[in-house]
Formats: sequence, C-alpha cells, structure tokens
Amino acid sequence: MNKEHWNNIYEMVSAKPIINAIGSVTMLGGSTPIPEVKRAMDLADSSYIPLIELEEKAGEFLSDFIGVPAAYITSGAGSALTLATAAIMAGDDDQLIEQLPNTDGMKNEILIQKKHRYWYDRCLEAAGAKLIEFGSEIKTTEKDLEEAINAKTAGVHFTMYEQNTDPNALSLEKTIEIAHSHNLPVLVDAAGQIYPLENFGKYVKMGADFQCIAAKYLGASQSSGLALGTKDMIRKISKQSFVGYEGRRIRGIGRPHKVDRQEMMGVVAAVQNWLTMDHETRLSNIEEQSTTLINILSKCPYIEATMIDNIIGHQPFGVKISIKKHKLTVHDLVNLLKNGSPSIWTRVVGENDFIEIHMFGLKAGEEKIVGEKIVEIFE
Repeated sequence: MNKEHWNNIYEMVSAKPIINAIGSVTMLGGSTPIPEVKRAMDLADSSYIPLIELEEKAGEFLSDFIGVPAAYITSGAGSALTLATAAIMAGDDDQLIEQLPNTDGMKNEILIQKKHRYWYDRCLEAAGAKLIEFGSEIKTTEKDLEEAINAKTAGVHFTMYEQNTDPNALSLEKTIEIAHSHNLPVLVDAAGQIYPLENFGKYVKMGADFQCIAAKYLGASQSSGLALGTKDMIRKISKQSFVGYEGRRIRGIGRPHKVDRQEMMGVVAAVQNWLTMDHETRLSNIEEQSTTLINILSKCPYIEATMIDNIIGHQPFGVKISIKKHKLTVHDLVNLLKNGSPSIWTRVVGENDFIEIHMFGLKAGEEKIVGEKIVEIFE
C-alpha cells in the first residue's frame, strides 16, 4: 500500500472521517494515543510474553507508582466494573466463578443510590448482579443504606463525579463506613476522576475496595482501563479475567475482556506520563483553544458562547454554546454541522438547550474550523 493510500485509510473502505468536537466518547473512537503510548506499544510488539505474568508485574509497577495496594489492567473502565462485580459475588470459589452469570445460591444484590443510577451501571448487571436502589431522587440518608442491606447483599456501588457533587446524596465516606460495618465491599466508578492528581486512586486510599479509571482519558487506547483496589479485590478480579480463564483453565466471565500486551504497556506509559507531566501547560493550552473558539463565535450575533470553567476530571474548560434570537435550534445546529463538509460532530445532552464543545478530540487548529463553520451556518 502506497503513502497516498495510508493518508486516506478510511476512504479506502468508504468510511468518512469527522471532526470530533464532543470530546472523549466511545462511539467516536474515545482517544488518540499519545506518542509515549504509541512508542511503548511498538516496543511491546517486539516479543511475546506470558500475559498472566505481565498482568501481575504491570499491576505491581502501577500500584507502587500510584500509591495504592494493588492494580490491574482491564479492557476499559466498564470491563473493570463487570469483573469487580463478579469478583465480589463469586470470590475465590472456582465453582461459583464458572457458574456466573447464573447467581443462584450466592449473594447477588448490589446496592446503588437511586440518585446514582446512570448509563453505565449496566456493566454491573452484565456479571449477573441485581441492582437494588436505596434512597430517593431527592435525598439519600444513612438510614436508607442501613435498611437496604440484607442477606443477599454482595456490595455497594458508588458513582463519583467530583466536578458535580450532590450534597443530597450519601457521601462516599459514609457509604464506606456503613458498608464496611456490615463486611460489605464498596465499588467506585471514578472513570474520569484523573485530575487534580490527588484524585487518581483517591477513593481506594479513602477505604473503598475498588475504583476504576478509563485509560483513554490518559492518552492510552480507548479499549484499556484500570482497576485499583485492595490486594484481595484485585486478586479476585484476576481470577475472573481472561488470563485467569486461559492460565488457570477456570472459565470465568472475563474471557471476552481481553487486553493485549501492547495495550498493557501502553497503559503503563500513559499513567507514568500523566502523573509526571506539566498539567499547568496542558490546561493553559486547552484554555487557549477554548478562548480562540469563543473569539470566533463572538462575531455571530445569534450565538452566546461562554467558557466552561471546570478543570476537574478529564475534560477541562471547553465552550458552552447557546442560540439567541434565531429560528435555528441547537438540535438544528448539531444536524447541520454533522451533515456539513467537513462533518463536525457535536451533541445536546439530555434536555439541555445548549451545546458543549470540548477540546479533547480536536487536533490543534480544528477549533478554528468548528468556530468558522458555526458562524458560516448563521450567515
């Protein structure tokens, strides 16, 4: 294949590249591995290695580097949630491990605050667990959790969003305190809680038995993630994983959750880079891109563009776009951008009446293309 074909790799199969103005979303590819990750993956490609050993050694390296008891590389944060759920239901019992997702005869209920129900809690059910809500849509109390615990309870799940904490939800501290008083483990979905750096592994350090991180946010491949936790939890996760399936010849549910050796070393490189990089410069560059977009949009009298001031998590800053005094709606704008040339993908979340543009998926300079295209539509 010649150079011209490689430059048009998607066109070769009649697929159309787009400009990703949404951010790190799975349906658009999730991430672009950073140079450090690509180099690590290339080097890992040079030889074979027993993956049961690599999982163990890479996990030990990462746990020391992050400062948590144990770590395990998974095929994404969702995979980590499924494996952890299986781990707390089946434990060390090989017969139960092979029985999943059939949970007959084992504790199979995972408690979750009604306020914490979200799109990805399906990952827990994939292991065979049953999600039991406690609390209400308005408030969750300690009593709600206490009363929800019964003989079928296997653990408690907590969804963490540091950028938007809910004062009416039961806190993680209280959740851990109550769950542990009943000898129940606590699982935390903290997939995007990677900045400030003290949040990286924070919830395990607080006493949670497990937390997951999506490695795509660190510049690794989108099909990779991290399970952090106690040594006991990570040991049980390893028994559920694809290397446990092949290495131990015990057929756990994790066989489809495969991670290759290149991805594992890519995650190691991504974590090393993230925890040592200059984040002030990173944030400054993203803020500058956002400011550039706002300045371009200020030329259009029908657009109100404001800076998103969040710097917590994986998608800092960005631009909030609203439409004023014009017949076009934000949904119209999304469709016009998507169907234009180049195709620019944005979205309206839920019942919002605005669009959020994030820089995570934009190459340098593409914020100008996005801004100019929006102005052109209104002109």
